[in-house]
Amino acid sequence: MTLDLLRLTTAGSVDDGKSTLIGRLLYDSKQVFEDQLAHVAEVSQRRGSEELDLALLTDGLRAEREQGITIDVAYRYFATARRRFIIADCPGHQQYTRNMVTGASTADLAVILLDARRGALEQSKRHAFISALLGIPHLVIAVNKMDLVDYDQARFDEIIADFAPFVERLGITDCLEIPISALRGDNVVEASTNMPWYTGPTLLTHLEEVEVSYDHPDEVPARFPVQWVIRTGGSEGEYRGYAGQLASGALRTGEEVVVLPGGQRTRIAAIDTYDGELAEIVAPLSATLRLEDELDVARGELIASTTTPPTVVRELEADVCWLDSDPLRPGNRYVLKHTTRDAAAIIVELIDRVDVETLERRPDPDSLELNDIGRVALRASTPLAIDPYRTNRRTGSFILIDQATNATVGAGMILGPLAAT
Repeated sequence: MTLDLLRLTTAGSVDDGKSTLIGRLLYDSKQVFEDQLAHVAEVSQRRGSEELDLALLTDGLRAEREQGITIDVAYRYFATARRRFIIADCPGHQQYTRNMVTGASTADLAVILLDARRGALEQSKRHAFISALLGIPHLVIAVNKMDLVDYDQARFDEIIADFAPFVERLGITDCLEIPISALRGDNVVEASTNMPWYTGPTLLTHLEEVEVSYDHPDEVPARFPVQWVIRTGGSEGEYRGYAGQLASGALRTGEEVVVLPGGQRTRIAAIDTYDGELAEIVAPLSATLRLEDELDVARGELIASTTTPPTVVRELEADVCWLDSDPLRPGNRYVLKHTTRDAAAIIVELIDRVDVETLERRPDPDSLELNDIGRVALRASTPLAIDPYRTNRRTGSFILIDQATNATVGAGMILGPLAAT
């Protein structure tokens, strides 16, 4: 039997204990090799610590270990008898918000850590808001370092009373609050004897039991971004196929499809994979499609279901997380990367900017600064086949790239075509 997979991300403000929490999960669930443990023990002792610094199990970059912070997104895989997990340990520093967006973009559940001494900070709220913006359906508020407040229930209740209304306004309906100590192991894998007043599940128990609903491929429209055109000639005739990864849904031999943005219709003649020809593929498998008609299909075009095709537009509206020190302003030009398609894009209008503290949308800002989140209208140089982000993460998202530096400066979640004014 193949266990199902839960993708989760940990986030929060700096020094809230995210890396230590993941280290504790790995250590207490017996997921650490002896040589790893020996190395962690040696480094911990060299630093003068009498206890194992479990954060070292995830803080892999040398710069992170020297500073004691997480800079990059560290991905860790582990499994229990009930489920497989992929954890994205995201950085807490404000300047690394882009890494948090990356780590959370594919997550099913987000764990937002709060320091029991400090409560919810602005960066905690920013990460919770980004989690909601990215459509993560499940949230855990883990109040960490309860050992430093003497496992006080009143302090836990005070923090939750302060943060819970903010989460409710985000529209996340499945939220669990857990008091933990990642350093001591309370309520991470084993139930805490120091907090008998908490009667809910441990973090690992909740991760094993939370219901993650996946759309059946037949219930989601097929989207196949063309990544590569394969053409060969030989004694058996010319071969022309279109390679890529199926972003959503399912495709079958003989099925009618539409090639966008051009709109040509044809049928799938064959589906080729490394293991041979298949009659059907489902997302996220990669394959090469052969079509019945000789069409001029190029990289960046989208082969889609004819029953519910995406919308083809050049102007669209989107929420953007701004990730660059140079501000986003109307009239700025960028490279927009949407699935496998690149296009030049211009910012037509800044519609609003979100106040992360109050969730109020302030209209007509002059700019979006580093780590700001706001709604924009933009125009692309070529047509794009889009879906709203809430219905399809792959075809509903894009990144903006600085033309001069080639740096990723913005992450966008598409709302839909730009409304006519």
